[in-house]
Amino acid sequence: MQDKAKLLKVYVGESERYKNKPLYQYLIKWLREKEIAGVTINRGIEGYGQDKVVHTARLLELSADLPIVLEIVDTAEKIEEILPELCQMVPKGLVFSTDIFIHKYGK
Repeated sequence: MQDKAKLLKVYVGESERYKNKPLYQYLIKWLREKEIAGVTINRGIEGYGQDKVVHTARLLELSADLPIVLEIVDTAEKIEEILPELCQMVPKGLVFSTDIFIHKYGK
């Protein structure tokens, strides 16, 4: 099996909020309601974005705003359908997509 799909990645800060919830928590619920095939959320241990402020999980420099990465996978059509609304929900951060091949999904 080899199917074409799209990987959408969203980089935000852990402290970003949307409708009084952490943005990443709101997004995973919203994406599930949109019946997106798969979503994984990762918390980074260190990183910086456009502002060049380093956010870290090191003990002496503990940040309350660690990087969060959402990896979203579905067909190109489904990803394109959700992109405009998703980009409106992400006030700052990075949103990008790339074409992928799925070699195995599920059982």
